[in-house]
Amino acid sequence: MRYVAAYLLAVLGGQDSPANADLEKILSSVGIEADAERLTRVIKELKGKSIDDLIKEGREKLSSMPVGGGGAAAATPTAGAPAAAAGSDKKEAKKEEKKEDSESEDDDMGFALFE
Repeated sequence: MRYVAAYLLAVLGGQDSPANADLEKILSSVGIEADAERLTRVIKELKGKSIDDLIKEGREKLSSMPVGGGGAAAATPTAGAPAAAAGSDKKEAKKEEKKEDSESEDDDMGFALFE
């Protein structure tokens, strides 16, 4: 991903077809050691392609990917919803109890120096 980002930066900087040295210079400016083989592969794959078209194509691919789980199922009302809500209240109470216990244990950072 860093090689693609460097390529995009070079193109945005005015270079129509950046070379390996251009990308190496960009990457080294932020402390990244470049792999020549990967740079060559990225340049070869992107050579002659419109950056705008590549971004548009990438957005289309990303929009077709699922990005989460269970969000729609939680929004639909079901007969078991009140029972589930009661169960989650119990879980929250347990979490609060655990949090109180862990705070007292963290006072000495686990070294038990004052016991």
